[in-house]
Amino acid sequence: MTDLTINIPEVAAEVRRLFERYEQALIDKDIDVLDATFWDDPHTIRYATDQQGYGFDEIHRHRLARPPGPGSKEKRYRLEILTLGRDFATVNLEYKVRGADRTGRQTQTWVRFPDHGWKVVGAHVSIIEPLT
Repeated sequence: MTDLTINIPEVAAEVRRLFERYEQALIDKDIDVLDATFWDDPHTIRYATDQQGYGFDEIHRHRLARPPGPGSKEKRYRLEILTLGRDFATVNLEYKVRGADRTGRQTQTWVRFPDHGWKVVGAHVSIIEPLT
């Protein structure tokens, strides 16, 4: 049977480090880190406010066109990391959208592959009106 222990401390810490590395790479437009974060496969999906990336190649092309800088995130409200066992995790971030009274939400699904390490296999970013 597969071990689905929730939030093994060292696994959750590892995923958090990788998530923070990815967030910094967005600001710096570090294409190498951005690409290394996502699974290089046609099944990888990234939905964003300005992109529907189906497959690693589409996601990569979007990364090349995106300007560097802080993007839409002005302030973090909540970051939730859930790991199940040692090889699966979700990361959910809720944040204030820069310069607007709106809330952004970001979700990533991470899988640890035996030959590639941790990779995002699916991601979604959306913006909503303020929660009341």
